[in-house]
Amino acid sequence: MTLMRDRGVDRMYDPGTVREFVRSRVDGDRIREYLKHLTAFDHVAGTQGDYASAEYVKAQFAAAKLDEVEVKEYQVYLNYPRPSGRRVAIIHPANLTWEAKLEEDRVYADEDSLKVQTAAFHGHSRAGNVTGPLIYANYGSREDFKTLERLGISVRGAIVLVRYYGTQGDRALKVKAAELAGAAGCLIYSDPADDGFRKGEVWPKGRWRPSDGVQRGAVSLMSWVVGDVLTPGYASTPDAVRVSKDQNPGLVNIPSLPLAWRDAQPLLQCLKGHGAKVDDDWIGGVPGVDEWRTGNQSSPTILLANEQDEEDKQPIWNVLGKIRGVEEPAKTVIVGNHRDAWCFGGGDPGSGTAVMLEVVRIFSGLCEQGWRPLRTIQFASWDGEEYNLIGSTEWVEEHVDDLRRNGVGYINLDTAVTGPTFQASASPMFRGALMQVLLDIPDPDRNETLHKLWHASNSTLTSLGAGSDYVAFQDIAGTSSIDLSFQGPSHGFPYHSCYDHFEWMETFGDPGFRYHKVLAQVIALLILQLADSVFLPLDVVHYASAIDGYIRDLETRVRDTTTHRGGKDMAPPDLDLEPLRRASQQLMRDARTFHRYESSWSDSAYDNGGMETNVMAVQRISHNAKLARFETDLLDLRPGGGLPGRRQFKHVLFAPQTWSGYDAAVFPGVLDAIDAGNWTGAQQQIGAVAAQLTAASWRLLH
Repeated sequence: MTLMRDRGVDRMYDPGTVREFVRSRVDGDRIREYLKHLTAFDHVAGTQGDYASAEYVKAQFAAAKLDEVEVKEYQVYLNYPRPSGRRVAIIHPANLTWEAKLEEDRVYADEDSLKVQTAAFHGHSRAGNVTGPLIYANYGSREDFKTLERLGISVRGAIVLVRYYGTQGDRALKVKAAELAGAAGCLIYSDPADDGFRKGEVWPKGRWRPSDGVQRGAVSLMSWVVGDVLTPGYASTPDAVRVSKDQNPGLVNIPSLPLAWRDAQPLLQCLKGHGAKVDDDWIGGVPGVDEWRTGNQSSPTILLANEQDEEDKQPIWNVLGKIRGVEEPAKTVIVGNHRDAWCFGGGDPGSGTAVMLEVVRIFSGLCEQGWRPLRTIQFASWDGEEYNLIGSTEWVEEHVDDLRRNGVGYINLDTAVTGPTFQASASPMFRGALMQVLLDIPDPDRNETLHKLWHASNSTLTSLGAGSDYVAFQDIAGTSSIDLSFQGPSHGFPYHSCYDHFEWMETFGDPGFRYHKVLAQVIALLILQLADSVFLPLDVVHYASAIDGYIRDLETRVRDTTTHRGGKDMAPPDLDLEPLRRASQQLMRDARTFHRYESSWSDSAYDNGGMETNVMAVQRISHNAKLARFETDLLDLRPGGGLPGRRQFKHVLFAPQTWSGYDAAVFPGVLDAIDAGNWTGAQQQIGAVAAQLTAASWRLLH
């Protein structure tokens, strides 16, 4: 039933009317204009362009007459390349000498002073000037380096060349794997088989990366330490104690640089006759390479120079705007998107910022009609995301106690639109709420609701990984989180390149900005669900069902895992997953009992003429508090608690796996132990997760 309630304002509001208001007011042309402004200049974190973009977002929040608008500064560790301080060259033998261009061609032909292109470099890379023989190591995974070892190819003191994506998706872990194998430096290039002309037409004729396109990015070890690596676990305020950069667990210890495939081509060609011929799965798409070889210690000598300025206390700026709730103002729904970009940031992150600004405008219009949400809505423009998710993590660390008490949910945008396919990753708590929203919104091209298309394509609500600002909310604060986007083909845009600009978006990413508009509708309706529903639309039954599936996946993982012992592959010892099964079954029983209260409350309200008594209100608010707290109850908050070796991560179910990087990981402590061959540790983690689940389940009913 719909409960009509007087909220201390001049009138009462029908939820259906409110939903139609926000859905109908979204303006794709406005979103286009937001993005055009946001991409008019480069805005790497901590730079003048970044500050200008913060001021722009602040002005938009202020124009929307949000109740509170704040710019929150943190002082964090960032690096920037020095002019002429980067070199990649073949220096020996003399007949092969060559030097890489490193930088992309000029993207804009005019001399517009605002369109300054950023240098191609790695955030949080190690400074250095190193030389060594060139070794090709495929995608740079630990398995790839083991393959080289089996082939008798030593990488000690070498400059390793690897390609992006593949069996190791996290660029930082590629560099770390090279470091652990003994390499002196690492070069990472974009192969056209992964995101270039082998996939389709490249810019300006198509959406794919051109030959000079470079994928910038950070090489801080996000799955080991998240946020400012000099203040792990606490906010980077001016007087906070900084730890050393030397042997810092969040930083690599060898220099690295990104390359376009046109610069990788001469390097791959010079390996002819050196080392072993590679298998087919090591062969990329770079043209003109007659023999794909590993190289060896007799390969041509490569120089890798990376001189940089390092700022331990570089200011960055989060921009925050708030609409206060009228019933439970302390309870907060957070909507966030990062603002900093490696260059112009058309898709990443400009599309998300443009969508969020339109959602802010829509809610401003709703408030002008006298409406107010039951719970507070906090909009956030994070800074420093590209450098290890810094802005959001520092804010979470500063407000972690309040978030654990009062956080209702976190909605994340990032690379929000690069194509027409809807995707969602989230805590299982969000499944029901999201499906309800998708029922109300049609796809602009296919004349079907997003809900019907979702099911027709057998889509699933995937687990969150470690690639965006939801990490600190979900894994540290225990605030249920969701990440939403419309995507094109896999790797099908010039990610972290200066070619990710407004013109690319308008031509290939989302002509007409139709999917930007649809995503704004999805976000707005989901905000209403979380901030203005009498009962929170979070569902522990869905959570329990998801956990049951996670346990089956873990069974498969254990069954398929082998360990290398005594020269033979042997099955691992049996792990007892029964504690997890029992905890999951108990959670399902308790969740069903818990959610029955909502039907009971509706019956009581109906019997009372559709009105809620004070006693009913108190009970309902308590019920919602337990529901919002459930995710927090899955945090290991004991003294010294958290994942073994990575205590910053507290969630027992969700966190990045040590060596999975961006990929989603469920039962991360168990998987880390399995990965290390530590079966005793894996069994201990199973027991710890089961105990945490059981305690969280008990608290639902007590």
